[in-house]
Amino acid sequence: MAIERTIFGSIEGQPVHRYRLGNEAGLAASVIDYGATLTELHTPDRRGRVADIVLGFDRIEDYRSSDAYMGAICGRYGNRIKEGRFSLDGRPYQLSLNEGRNHAHGGRKGFDKQIWKTQAGADGRTLIFTHRSPDGDEGYPGNLDLRVVFQLTDANELRIDMSATTDKPTIVNLVHHSYFNLAGHGSGDVLRQELKIAAEGYTPVDGELIPTGEILPVKGTAFDFSTFKPTGRDIDRVPYPFGHAANAGGYDHNLVLSGLSSAMRPVLQARDPLTGRAFDLETTEPGLQFYTGAELNDAVPGKSGARYGRFGGFALETQKYPNSPNVPSFPQPRLDPGETYRHRMVFRFYTV
Repeated sequence: MAIERTIFGSIEGQPVHRYRLGNEAGLAASVIDYGATLTELHTPDRRGRVADIVLGFDRIEDYRSSDAYMGAICGRYGNRIKEGRFSLDGRPYQLSLNEGRNHAHGGRKGFDKQIWKTQAGADGRTLIFTHRSPDGDEGYPGNLDLRVVFQLTDANELRIDMSATTDKPTIVNLVHHSYFNLAGHGSGDVLRQELKIAAEGYTPVDGELIPTGEILPVKGTAFDFSTFKPTGRDIDRVPYPFGHAANAGGYDHNLVLSGLSSAMRPVLQARDPLTGRAFDLETTEPGLQFYTGAELNDAVPGKSGARYGRFGGFALETQKYPNSPNVPSFPQPRLDPGETYRHRMVFRFYTV
C-alpha cells in the first residue's frame, strides 16, 4: 500500500506535506512534516465503524498558533525544566523561558515548530523524519541529529521510534504529544473512557507544575490506575498546591512506571466502553505524563469544525521525569558523544 503525499499548507513559501499510511485491517494515519505531527488516526469500533481518534486541526496556521502541541514531537526536552536552568560537568546552561519563568517542551521554537526532512520507507508503511538542532538552539549545547520513525503494521500497531546523537554533552527527552479520544475526536469529553496504568508512584508538583523531587505511592490516591477506571472517577481528588497558576483541574502529572527502565514493556491499556475501541501502550521510558486536557480551548475549531473543550482528550507522554536534570535521584536525560538516545512507543489497537 503506497504512502500518499499531499500539500497540507506552507510556511514562508516552504511547503508542508501530509503523508497518509494505511494497513489491510482498516487503520489509517496521517503525519505532517511540521513538528513530525500525527494529525489523524482512524480506527474501527466494535461494529466496524471508523473514526479519527486524535485531536488536531485542518490548517497549518492553527498548528502554528496553538500552544497545545497536538500530535507533535516535542524537544529537546519534552516537559518542564525549572527556570530553564541545568548544569553539565559544572557548566551552567540557561534555556529559553516559554511557560512563565520555566522552560517547557523545547522552548519558543522547539521541534514541534520545525519542518522536518521526510523519507518514505520502501515498505509503504514507514515514514522517517530527520532534523538537526544546532549547537545553542534554545540554549541547549551540542549539535543534535534527530530521527523519528512512524510505522503502521498489519498487527494494528503504530510504532514510534525516536533517536538522537550529539557532538557535545547535552540533555535529550523527546516526547510524542497526541491527544486521544477513543469515541472520536470532537465527540465530547473523555471522562468515561477507562485506563489501566502500570505505575506504582507519581511525582507531586509545586504551583508551577514542577516536580518537588519526591516520589509518592499511587495506592489510595487519585493516581491509582492499577485496575481499569474511568479517567473522570477521581479527577476531583487530584491534588494541586495552593497558588497553582494554571486552570487547575484534572491530571497533568508524571507517573512513575513499573518495570525496568529502558526495557520495552507494557505500561498502559485504554478502552472506551461505548464504542469498544481500545489500545495497549508499550514503551522503553521510565515515566508517563498523563494530561487530561483541562486547558483545552474550544475557541479555535479543530478538524471538521469540532470544538475541543475541557477534557476533550487525554495525552500520554512517555518520558524522563520533568525537571530531571535538576533532581539527581530522577532518571537522567544526559547524552554524550558516541551514545545514541533511543525512545520507543508502540500503540496496539483492537476492540473490546
